[in-house]
Amino acid sequence: MLSIRLSLVLLISALLAGGVLAQERRVPSSAAELRLSYAPIVQRVQPAVVNVYAAKVVQNHNPLLDDPIFRRFFGVPGQQPEQMQRSLGSGVMVDPSGLVVTNNHVIEGADQVKVSLSDKREFEAEIVLKDSRSDLAVLRLKDVREKFPTLDFANSDELQVGDVVLAIGNPFGVGQTVTHGIISALARTQVGITDYQFFIQTDAAINPGNSGGALVDMTGKLAGINTAIFSRSGGSQGIGFAIPANMVRVVVASARSGGKAVKRPWLGARLQAVTPEIAETLGLKRPSGALVSNVVPGSPAARAGLKVSDLIVGVEGQAIDDPNAFDYRFATRPLGGTAEIEVQRGGRALKLAVPLEMAPDGGRDEIVLTTRSPFQGAKVANISPAVADELHLDSDTEGVVVTDIADDSTAASVGFQKGDIIVGVNNQKIAKTGDLEKVTRGSSRLWRIQMVRGGQQINVTLGG
Repeated sequence: MLSIRLSLVLLISALLAGGVLAQERRVPSSAAELRLSYAPIVQRVQPAVVNVYAAKVVQNHNPLLDDPIFRRFFGVPGQQPEQMQRSLGSGVMVDPSGLVVTNNHVIEGADQVKVSLSDKREFEAEIVLKDSRSDLAVLRLKDVREKFPTLDFANSDELQVGDVVLAIGNPFGVGQTVTHGIISALARTQVGITDYQFFIQTDAAINPGNSGGALVDMTGKLAGINTAIFSRSGGSQGIGFAIPANMVRVVVASARSGGKAVKRPWLGARLQAVTPEIAETLGLKRPSGALVSNVVPGSPAARAGLKVSDLIVGVEGQAIDDPNAFDYRFATRPLGGTAEIEVQRGGRALKLAVPLEMAPDGGRDEIVLTTRSPFQGAKVANISPAVADELHLDSDTEGVVVTDIADDSTAASVGFQKGDIIVGVNNQKIAKTGDLEKVTRGSSRLWRIQMVRGGQQINVTLGG
């Protein structure tokens, strides 16, 4: 018996040494195998990928020029010098009439936007829609009378880790470039780039300038919009992130319908992540799902029967690992009808039908404050359900919220941020935008401001 075992070992060793069990290597058997290439896909999709150039005028601020004695002594004019600041990115043609989707950060604050096609022609473009929540923007080419090549949307929910993809864009401004790789991961939710953190991760080389460009699957369809890289050097290190095509589709649909804002369904509930401690308390095998911490009365969630402490584990058959995954799945559902949400409540599995409706936005009364005050240049709004959903605030929050701040404005230099809630100024309660506008019309040597940032109340005093 021992001799038989020894013979088997020697036989296996000989086979391995001879390469019988090793991977087969062979010479290509035909000219066709030598010519395997991505070129047919690239030739088909490349005309629909464009370069996006954005420019804005900024003032070079020299603090010495603020001093009238300095200006008088040295004869320096009071007008601050201006400089043209430019940014470069990529985009994708998604409608033959000249509709282009790109990243919002590519064109943010731009005074002028140009689009260059793959055939080197340039067109002026107008910004149709900006959506900071998804970091997407839609442009329209001006004064065009032709049909342009476009990319069709893939169903990004059908992508799998290991699928081959191509990234097309304009890295470092060198010109249109194609790189290839695979999908390294799906549903990346801890990236911290946008409100909807649900990204495709790829190892296709993506560099500065690729932002807004196309991530294409092997059928030549748009799988995603390249938006960010993880890098310690500023160059590609094999970790790039793309916004899934299903999110892009929602933003483009809103632009096509003529909207200035993206139309998304509103849940009307606050969700929190499940920690290991919470999972242990709930008797879960692992910390996953989205835990309901608050439900707005009268909201779609309330009407569907969702309750505090419910654990959401699925949307339309798609598993939910955390609140970011839920936000993406729910936000990409079409308006109208209902969405089936799978819930665990007290150990029981339930299915709830949540109406797919937009958040009410009545009474927003958004204004830009222009009078001389610490708030000059800030855009503020009343906290409607839509505003609360957009900025992740409780719907019963009181005060006026900052929704935007102009670059180089007084409000920006003072340090106000988007999402700050102003509740009082100079001992006067601020309940609506009209209250804040009225207060800022009066001159004051000192401004005593009560505000809330990130759930923390802050009291500051500023000079007039």
